[in-house]
Amino acid sequence: MKAVAYYRVSTAAQGRSGLGLDAQRKAVADLCSARGWELIAEYTEIESGKRNNRPELSEALRRAKLTGATLVVAKLDRLSRSVAFLSALQESGANFVAADMPEANELTVHILAAVAQAERKAISRRTKEALEAAKARGIKLGNPNGAAPLRRAGKGNSAAVAARQAALNERCAELSDEIAAIRQEGAKSLREIAAALNARHIEAPRGGLWHPPAVARLLKRLEVQKST
Repeated sequence: MKAVAYYRVSTAAQGRSGLGLDAQRKAVADLCSARGWELIAEYTEIESGKRNNRPELSEALRRAKLTGATLVVAKLDRLSRSVAFLSALQESGANFVAADMPEANELTVHILAAVAQAERKAISRRTKEALEAAKARGIKLGNPNGAAPLRRAGKGNSAAVAARQAALNERCAELSDEIAAIRQEGAKSLREIAAALNARHIEAPRGGLWHPPAVARLLKRLEVQKST
């Protein structure tokens, strides 16, 4: 397991003096040690907790998401006191935990998941009611030939396909800057780029390590995105 640390202090003086930072670093280090996590990156923000525009936090989240790491903070209020912001943080796709209240943080995740589940059930119920109403009006639903033609054509639910493509495009966009930086460092071949991605602890699309074929697919998709 990997971890990315995020520290925040409210004033530039605190940032220069290290006041508060040492305690935060110790809390994060202790949690990582207790859970056997490898701390791969650290980010420090000098910013008021009332503001949500935090470049260091955004970078920490991006790094955590790219590497499959958990974002670790010393105290929950180091992120924000805003429930809406915490919800947005969860939606970013990065896992996070607070060293001072890991149980409370997990509870937050469960609450958000419960809300999302309730919404999904409501959507499912509304869809079912709409389909039943359509049947009552005599409308025939579905493919009369069944799903076999779709399977032979290599197609599936259009919404699911679109969602997968959107996720792939988003992932590629997130990796674009990493690829550019790796090339600036001198990596040219697919094997060299794969090695650099692995050295940065960035997981391949299906998890695990990068290999030249996966890098080739990524570069091709990036080229397509640039041309559109």
